[in-house]
Amino acid sequence: MFILNLLLVVLLGYTGFVTVYLFIFAAAGRLRSRPAPLSPDATRIRRMAVLIPAYREDGVILESARQGLAQTYPTDAFDIIVIADSLQRSTVDALRQIPVQVVEVSFDQSTKAKALNAALQQLPDRYDVGVVLDADNLMAPDVLHQINAAFGQGWSVVQGHRVAKNTNTSVAVLDAISEEINNHIFRQGHRALGLSAALIGSGMAFDYSLLKDLMPSVQAVGGFDKEIEMRLLSRGVQFGYLPDALVYDEKVQSEAVFERQRTRWIAAQIKYLKLNAGPGIKALFTGNIDYADKVFQTVLPPRILLLGTLAMGALVGALFGSPILLVGAGGQLLLLLLTFYLSAPRELARKIGPAELLKLPLLFGRFIKSIYRMKTARNQFLHTPHGAEPVSKL
Repeated sequence: MFILNLLLVVLLGYTGFVTVYLFIFAAAGRLRSRPAPLSPDATRIRRMAVLIPAYREDGVILESARQGLAQTYPTDAFDIIVIADSLQRSTVDALRQIPVQVVEVSFDQSTKAKALNAALQQLPDRYDVGVVLDADNLMAPDVLHQINAAFGQGWSVVQGHRVAKNTNTSVAVLDAISEEINNHIFRQGHRALGLSAALIGSGMAFDYSLLKDLMPSVQAVGGFDKEIEMRLLSRGVQFGYLPDALVYDEKVQSEAVFERQRTRWIAAQIKYLKLNAGPGIKALFTGNIDYADKVFQTVLPPRILLLGTLAMGALVGALFGSPILLVGAGGQLLLLLLTFYLSAPRELARKIGPAELLKLPLLFGRFIKSIYRMKTARNQFLHTPHGAEPVSKL
């Protein structure tokens, strides 16, 4: 019994530390981000390359490319560049008619990192900023203007505010809320306390020379954004966040796709924990708090796993009369729910109904399954399909 109680205390200590960490940044997210100082060239119009890797994305890439051209940014100051990987010939021909630039690539094993590297090797060095989107992303009309302003403030890496393009299923609603909670905690909250915003794989912009110098060393099968984060933060490069630069992203619509996507994410998280644990601990003692904090984030459990574990712990504690579980897990569960309340936009929270609540245990189970499938994601890119069903914008 002593050993069991000791294990419970250790487990609750871990979940308690994680819950308090999330709450602190959720509370901080209610504050304003720290402004960056203006640089002498704050009003300069920078030339931008909007890079859109598209692997078998025939169903969505035409709309994304057309909508990308609708930016209010000067038309002669940006190019939409579709990196066509395994697209149908009819899709490639239609893209050239829009017109956007098309860079055709082909690999034995496709990854986003390979596609970006191939494109950067072919493109001229006339750009100042590289913007990376997913094939399903739709930018609000002023996104490039906001990125330009941020670079005028001295940033060399910024993350836009990725929001849901669709909430047409219960899974999509929960996925949309999950992303907004992460936006609030790991982007808005971190910037409010002077730390870097987390990158998310799309809707992000880089100084072009920095991106071109960095990408050849990025060979990730999955989670290339995490590798970029680790490499840049270890160098002392900070990331800004643009909460009003909206990039609409398609949320997963089914449990099967949810499991596939999370399998890729968990595999990447564990991979970069192993690679960066030692250097991250050293960084904590040498003053690179940004890098150390990013490495710490790789030991955080996904929010739905934390929620499910604490809920089950509190229930077991109540049923079997365990004060440690009932008080420890129950108290942490209340704090976690408060964290979600502070982080989730009200308009999305109002979409939660009985159907969404009933989905939570099923998605918790899918997450458990995704942990067992991690080996698949280590050596094979698990593509998340888009446009399988009609979607509606928020």
